[in-house]
Amino acid sequence: MISSGDVSPRLPYTGVVTTTKAAPYRPLTIGRHQVWPPVVLAPMAGITNVGFRQLCREQGGGIYVCEMITTVALVERNPKTLRMIAFGGGESPRSLQLYGTDPEVTAAAVRIVVERDLADHIDLNFGCPVPKVTRKGGGAALPWRRRLFARLVTAAVDAASPAGVPVTVKMRKGIDDDHLTYVEAGLAAQDAGAAAVALHGRTAAQRYSGTADWDAIATLKAALDVPVLGNGDIWEADDALRMVAHTGVDGVVVGRGCLGRPWLFADLEAAFSGSPQRRLPTLGEVATTMRRHAELLVEQFSAGARSAARGERDGCTDFRKHVAWYLKGFPVGGELRRSLAMVESLVQLDDLLGKLDPAVPFPVETLGQPRGRTNSPGKVFLPNGWLDSRDDDAVPQGAELADSGG
Repeated sequence: MISSGDVSPRLPYTGVVTTTKAAPYRPLTIGRHQVWPPVVLAPMAGITNVGFRQLCREQGGGIYVCEMITTVALVERNPKTLRMIAFGGGESPRSLQLYGTDPEVTAAAVRIVVERDLADHIDLNFGCPVPKVTRKGGGAALPWRRRLFARLVTAAVDAASPAGVPVTVKMRKGIDDDHLTYVEAGLAAQDAGAAAVALHGRTAAQRYSGTADWDAIATLKAALDVPVLGNGDIWEADDALRMVAHTGVDGVVVGRGCLGRPWLFADLEAAFSGSPQRRLPTLGEVATTMRRHAELLVEQFSAGARSAARGERDGCTDFRKHVAWYLKGFPVGGELRRSLAMVESLVQLDDLLGKLDPAVPFPVETLGQPRGRTNSPGKVFLPNGWLDSRDDDAVPQGAELADSGG
C-alpha cells in the first residue's frame, strides 16, 4: 500500500493539488485490455448513454460503461434493451454491465454478448441498493448467498472466456455493518475467474449517504491478487489520487462526481499523468459543454427516430435532467434555469444559453461537494428468511428485472 503521506492532506479546493513525489501510476489491466488512465465511468441509469459517454471520452481516457442491462431482458430480446446496447465508433473497450440473479440466464446472456460481439468487457452488478432489487434478493443482497454468488460469477466467466472477454464484478461492502460480505465475495469472484473487482465503500443500508469507507477498499486490495478498483466519494481528480494513496487500488470508479462535470475526466487524466492542472471552466465554457452534450444526445436519439424533429425533441428532453448539475453554484436566475430545464430544441437551447454571462467564473465553493443522489441510510428490504442461510444457492423468486437501465 502507498503511504497516505505521499499526497497532501485534503485542503479547500483551489484547482491545484500539491504532490510530494510522483506516484507510480500504471495502466489498469482488465483481461487483455490496458486502460489509461486507470479510470472507469460507473454505469448510471438514464445517464451513461452513448451521447454522455462520448462527451466524457472527448475529455479523457478510461473505460466508459453503458447503462445496466438485465440478463433476462437481453435473453428475451427486449427491443428497448437491444437499443440500449449501443456504442460509439471510437469506444474501446466497449463495456457492458449486466444485472442477473440466475446463473443459467446470466450464462445465456453472456453467450449472446459474445456470439453477437456486443461488447469487449462485461461487468456484473452486485451493488444496487434499491429496495425493489434487494427485496427480491438481487443487487447488493445477493453476495450474502455465497454459493449462489460464486455460481453466478462462474457461469458468466465460463461463457465469456472462450472469446477472451473479461468479466469483472462490482459490489458493495455488504447488506449492513452486521452483514459484511466484500472480502469473501471478492475472493470468490477471483476464484471464479473474474478479471477485476470493484468495491463501493458503502453498505446497501448506507445507500448514498455518509462517507465511503476507503479502509474497506484497502482491506479488499490487500486480500486479492486480481486488480481492485475503488468507488465512492471521488468528487475531484485529487480525490482519486488520495484514494490510490490510501488504498493501493489499481484504478478508480467515478459515478456521481461527473454529473454536470464531464471535464472531470480531463482532470483525472491530468492527475494520473502527474500534472497539477485542473479545469475551472467559466460559465461560457460550461454553456459550450452543455450545447455539445445536447447535440450528441440529439444525434443519438435521431438515429432511431421516425423523424429528425422527433429525435431532436427526445434528445433535448433527455438533456433536461443535466441542467441543474451543470449550473450548480452559478448565479443563474430561477426563471432561466426553469426554461433550460424545459428545452425542446437546439435552437431554443442556443437562445437560452446566450442569456448566460460567459465571464462568470467557476463557483469553487462547489468543488469537493457531493452531486446527484445523497439520500439517508435506510432499512434494507430482503426476502423472508434471506439471512437465515448463507449456503442456500436457490435462485430468488422474482429477482430478475425485466427493464434494463435500473
